Amino acid sequence: MIYLTRKEHFNAAHQLSNPEWDLAKNELVFGKCANKHFHGHNYDLYVTVKGMPDKDTGFIMNVKDLSRVIKTEVCLLLDHKNLNIDVVELKGLMVSTENLALFIWKKLIPHIKGCQLHCIKLYETENIYVEYFGE
Repeated sequence: MIYLTRKEHFNAAHQLSNPEWDLAKNELVFGKCANKHFHGHNYDLYVTVKGMPDKDTGFIMNVKDLSRVIKTEVCLLLDHKNLNIDVVELKGLMVSTENLALFIWKKLIPHIKGCQLHCIKLYETENIYVEYFGE
């Protein structure tokens, strides 16, 4: 099995705050991420597909096609947006990095052809990232 990974990037703002909790509990649980004025991240997204190389091209997926799918289905939707306000599909969802990775997986899976989506790795900061394998 061969694994191919494409890295893309987007910037977005969000807030972590449970509307059922008071300000003190939100600040205790989410810290600075509960800021009522939101905060932003420079996200790095790694999308890994897996499969066997095509006999005619040697590719498991054309990396240009993979890049286009990621940019069209994810980056254009999320880049320079307030995830809590601007992205209709995320309204009412706690926009943690974990939930964002699940959302990205669901956006990409219908567009991966000729191979399988293997992993989403989403870096929120250089020290924090999540991985999702569709499980």
